[in-house]
Amino acid sequence: MVYVFGLTAACLLGIGFVLQQHAAERAPAADVLRFRILWDLARNGLWLGGIGCMVVGQVLGALALAVGDLSQVEPLLATNLLFAFALARRLSGQRIGVSGWAGVLLLGGGVAAFTLAGRPRAGTADTGAVRQWVVIGLIVGLSLVLIAFARHLPLFEEPPLLATAAGMLYGLQDALTRVSTGIIGDGGVGALLVRWEPYGVVALAVTGLMLVQSAFEEGPLRMSLPALTAAEPLAGILCGVGFLGDRLRTDVAALTWQASGLAAVVAGVFVLARHPVMPGHPGDDSA
Repeated sequence: MVYVFGLTAACLLGIGFVLQQHAAERAPAADVLRFRILWDLARNGLWLGGIGCMVVGQVLGALALAVGDLSQVEPLLATNLLFAFALARRLSGQRIGVSGWAGVLLLGGGVAAFTLAGRPRAGTADTGAVRQWVVIGLIVGLSLVLIAFARHLPLFEEPPLLATAAGMLYGLQDALTRVSTGIIGDGGVGALLVRWEPYGVVALAVTGLMLVQSAFEEGPLRMSLPALTAAEPLAGILCGVGFLGDRLRTDVAALTWQASGLAAVVAGVFVLARHPVMPGHPGDDSA
């Protein structure tokens, strides 16, 4: 069920991102990095459809996290770009070609290599509050640095930096979602209401959504979706190993395949996102 929930979630997330970007690219420039962008986009039916797909995808992702390990689920969610690629291809009518199939093989093969080599599994050791807050602070801090670079340093492109920051926050959100599902399992919904984690999930979701829409508004999908798709699983795996006690195989062969798998995922993400079928590509007449 982990794979059913994870891949279905990835499908809906990919479709949702394409629909959101088509709507967000027409948002007023003054809305960038302001929560007002969500209010303005809420009046767009296409964007609401994309949000609906994303919400259902996130719910299914939460179900996958409830029955699986974060380090196992995150690479599955990274395949959302495959589904975004398929929809973008249908909208553009262009063929996949050699580079498209290369990206598909890199992304799919990377997910398979990481999962099979790492054999991620949940740990039972309590990593402690200090370690948890160090990891959380590291992710939030890096996200803030990326946002600052995007807004104040003209040498950097805004969309990839904003999307990377959003992906990191989404990875942290996935980790806190798993913690929240565990709280419900142990003490019910009442126990969840008195903990900070569910409120952190909401805050991260809204902030991440604002950053994603700002990235979509500032540039074509190919400039933002690769960074978003690559950053979320990496941040999620960092959280899983960092403070949730997830364990991966650590022998030399396993680590080599895991590193190769993650590198292939990142490479596949960027190859697919720069394929001509993706919205905003220089060869796309709709750009």
